[in-house]
Amino acid sequence: MKTHLKSCAIGAAVAAALLGATACEPSGSDGADQGKPSARPSATGATSTPATPGTPGTPSATNSSEPGGTASQKPSAAAPACTAADLGVSAVKEPADSKDARHLLITVQNTGDMTCDLYRYPLVRLGADARTTVPVIKDSDPDQGKPVTIAPGEEAYAALLVAGGHRDEYEAKSITLTLQGSKAGSKASTPIDVPMPVATLYADDGQLVTYWTTAEGMALDFIMSK
Repeated sequence: MKTHLKSCAIGAAVAAALLGATACEPSGSDGADQGKPSARPSATGATSTPATPGTPGTPSATNSSEPGGTASQKPSAAAPACTAADLGVSAVKEPADSKDARHLLITVQNTGDMTCDLYRYPLVRLGADARTTVPVIKDSDPDQGKPVTIAPGEEAYAALLVAGGHRDEYEAKSITLTLQGSKAGSKASTPIDVPMPVATLYADDGQLVTYWTTAEGMALDFIMSK
C-alpha cells in the first residue's frame, strides 16, 4: 500500500513538472509574430502635417494662379489688326536709280503706341481707273497664313511689280492700298493713298504684289527677276 501511494505521488510530481515547463515556453504563434512590424500605424505616423501654400513640390490653389503655374497660363490675346491710323506708308523704286519704276517696295511703319497685325497682303490699286486689285504672288507668303506682327517703330514690306511686260499698258498717277482684316474677305481700312515715287507709273496686266513680310529682301526677290 505504501508502495502504491509513493508511485502515485511521484507520478503527480512528474505531471506537475511537465505542466509547469509547458506553461513557461512561448507559443508557436507568439514566436512567429516577434520581429514583425505592426500593421497598425502609430499615432505619430498616422498624422500628416497640412502643406503650407507655396511649399515646393506641393500643389496649391495659390500656386496655380501665380505666374509660372500651369493652371493660370492662358494664350495671349491676338494683337488688333493694323489700321490706317496706326501706320505710315511709303513706296520707293528698286533699285533707287532705275528709270522705269517697274519694281516698287511698299513700306509700312507702325507709328502708333500698340503692336498690331498685318493680314495676308495689301489690296493695291494702280490708278484711279483700275478695274481690280493687283493679284498676289501666292508663293510669297513666308508665314503660311499667319499675320505679320509689328510693334511700335517696326516696319513691314510688300513688293509691287508695276508692269510685267504683258499687254494693256496704261498710265497710273496714284497708288492706293487697303489693309485686310483677320477674317478672309474682311477689311481693316478704307483705301490708303500711297505717296507716288514718280509722277506717272506705266502699269500693265502683268502687275503683281507680295504678301506682307518683315524681310524686305525676301519680298523683292519675288519680283526683281520679272
